[in-house]
Amino acid sequence: MKKVYGSAAEALEGVLFDGMFIASGGFGLCGIPELLLNAIKEAGTKNLTFASNNAGVDDFGIGILLQTKQVKKMISSYVGENAEFMRQYLSGELELEFNPQGTLAERMRAGGCGIPGFYTKTGVGTVIADGKEHKDFNGETYIMEEGIVADLAIVKAWKADATGNLVFRKTARNFNPPAAMCGKICIAEVEEIVETGSLDPDTIHLPGIYVHRIVQGDHEKRIEQRTVREA
Repeated sequence: MKKVYGSAAEALEGVLFDGMFIASGGFGLCGIPELLLNAIKEAGTKNLTFASNNAGVDDFGIGILLQTKQVKKMISSYVGENAEFMRQYLSGELELEFNPQGTLAERMRAGGCGIPGFYTKTGVGTVIADGKEHKDFNGETYIMEEGIVADLAIVKAWKADATGNLVFRKTARNFNPPAAMCGKICIAEVEEIVETGSLDPDTIHLPGIYVHRIVQGDHEKRIEQRTVREA
């Protein structure tokens, strides 16, 4: 089965539809699938729900889709660094479901593993727990969180082979692997595609069984908070 496509737009062809649920990798500005997000913007797909740690910044990451009002709901952990995100949320234009970072990552991983729900102590006694099932284990109260299964997962990796085995680099491993796992279709953008069989099996972070389409491209590597000392 062909997995390598010539561009992000080609990789997304026949996949996008209005109102779909997308899981997106990335942590801060690291590991954001920027090529695929730009292609979604150009496609004009709207009323999107995104599960992602954050929404990038105003002009990068999911932030570009907030600018064009293509996103109706975010399932996120962090809303800082993005003025338009905060403006839309505070004005009631954008739905927001807060998730602690570990809970969000586990919801994605659970969905990818066929686990419908799990219990966690994180969020007990806060607004996170409102409306969720509570259960006591060994005298401690837990809340139930549901696994996430998305229509589409978009992720960014460092290397791939033609069968879809992925290698991530450093912080990009935080949310990209679980996001990739939970999509009914997973599309990965990568910096390099190498010959099948050339990757050491012990270095593969996500097996190709989870990845349906791959695109290679040039990526912008931003620094989220550039701090330098005075000369």
